[in-house]
Amino acid sequence: MQAADGVNAQTNAHSSADGDGGERAEKLFLGHPRGLAFIVFTEAWERFSFYGMQALLVLYMATYLFQPENIGGVAGFAGFRMGVEAVFGPLSIQALATQVFGLYVGLIYFMPVLGGLMGDRWIGRRRAVLLGGGLMAIGHFLMAFENLFLPALSLLILGAGLLKGNLAAQVGDLYSKDDPRRDTAFSLYVLAINIGAFIAPLICGTLGELYGWHYGFGAAGIGMLVGIVIYVRGLHHLPADNVGPTASERPRLARGDWRIIAAILLMLAITALFWTAQSQVWNTYPLWIRARVDREILGLLVPVTWFQSLDSLAVLMLAPAVLWFWRLQARRSAEPDDLPKIAIGCLVFAVAMVWLSVGELLSGDSAVALWWPVMFHFICAWSFLYVGPIALALTSRAAPPAVNAMMVGSYYLAIFAGGIASGWLGRFYETVSPSVFWLIHAAVVGAGAVLLFVFKAPLLRAMKLNPRQPG
Repeated sequence: MQAADGVNAQTNAHSSADGDGGERAEKLFLGHPRGLAFIVFTEAWERFSFYGMQALLVLYMATYLFQPENIGGVAGFAGFRMGVEAVFGPLSIQALATQVFGLYVGLIYFMPVLGGLMGDRWIGRRRAVLLGGGLMAIGHFLMAFENLFLPALSLLILGAGLLKGNLAAQVGDLYSKDDPRRDTAFSLYVLAINIGAFIAPLICGTLGELYGWHYGFGAAGIGMLVGIVIYVRGLHHLPADNVGPTASERPRLARGDWRIIAAILLMLAITALFWTAQSQVWNTYPLWIRARVDREILGLLVPVTWFQSLDSLAVLMLAPAVLWFWRLQARRSAEPDDLPKIAIGCLVFAVAMVWLSVGELLSGDSAVALWWPVMFHFICAWSFLYVGPIALALTSRAAPPAVNAMMVGSYYLAIFAGGIASGWLGRFYETVSPSVFWLIHAAVVGAGAVLLFVFKAPLLRAMKLNPRQPG
C-alpha cells in the first residue's frame, strides 16, 4: 500500500470528481476546487480572531490583569497560579504572564490532535469546525468579563482544537494524493492565515491597547462569527464527512503506517525548535518592544501590537518572491526537497535572532532603533515561508489515510511544544541581558536546522517519500 496517501477513500472519490467533470461543471477558485475559497476565507477570519487575541494577551496580563489591584477579581486564579508555580517554580508578574501565554498558545496547538481524532472518527470534520468556531466566539466575548478570564481561555483552547486540524485537513481532502495543486493550496491556506494575522493587530490591537482591552477582545469575537457564516455558506462545496454507522468503508491503519506516523512525529518534534523561537515573537518580544525600542515616528508612538501586523505583512510581501525563487530553482533542477527547505527556514530564523542580539549590543544603554525590529520581521518572514506551509503540506501528504485529520492536527504539536518552551524561556528575559536572551533562541532554532539535515534520508525512507528528482 502506498501509505503516503493523505486522503481517505471517500476523499479520493470526491477529489476525482472535482478534478475532472466536477471542477469543469462549477466555477474554479484560482484554478482550485471552489471549496478551497470557503476554507481559505473561513481560516482568514478565524486567524483574525486568534491573532487579535494574541496581540493583546501578554500585554493585557503583564500590565493590567495580573497587577495586584486587579488579579483578585479573577475567579479561580489563586488555585490556578498555585498549580502553575508548582510546575514551573515561583514567578514574577511578568514571568507569570509569559508562562501563562506559553501555556495558552501551547494548548491551542495541542488540542487539534484530539479535535482531529473526533473529526475523523465521531462527529465529522464539518461539525467539528462549526462547534469549534462557536466555542471560540463565546470565549472571545467572555474576555470582556475579567472574572471569567480562565473560562474564556478554556473555551478558546477547546474551540481551536476542534476547528484547526479539521479545517486544514479539508484542504487536503479536496485533492488526490498526486495532484500538483496540493502544495499551492496549502500555501494559499497559509496566506489566508497571514492576511488575518496582519489585519487583526491593527484593529483588535489598536482598540485594546489605546481604547480599552475589552473592545479588542470583542472585535476578535465578531471576526470569529464572520468566519462561521462564511463556512456555513460554503458547506455544499466541501468534502462530505465519512463518520458514524455508514463509515464501514473507512480505511484502517495498514502495515507500515505506524512507521510513517513515527517519522512524521519526529520531524514535527524537530520543528518544535523553530516554533520555540517563533513563539517568543508572540510572547516576550512585545514586552521587549515596549521596553527597549524607540517607537516614535514624526512625534507619534507606534502601538506595540502593530509589530505583530508587520510580522504578517512581511510574509505577504515576501511570499511571491519566495514562490518565484522556488520556480526558478525547479527550472534549473535545483529546488530543495521539503525537509531541506524546513532546515533552511530554521537556519534563517537563527540569523534573525542573531540580528536582534546584535541590535541590542550596538545600542548599548540607548533605545534600539526602529529599523532593527523592522528588518527582523522580514528575515522571520523568509524563514517562516520555508517552514510553516511546507511542514503542513508534507504532513498532509505523508500521513496515512485512516488518521489523516489527526496527523494534520499533530502538525500543531510542534507549536504546542514550542509555545510551552517559549513560556519557560521567557523567565530568563529578566535575568540575562536582552542580547544574550535572543542568542539563546538563535542556538535553539539553529539546532533544529542541523537535526533536519542529519535525519533527512531516514525520515524520507520512513515516510515512503522519494527525494525530488532532477528535471
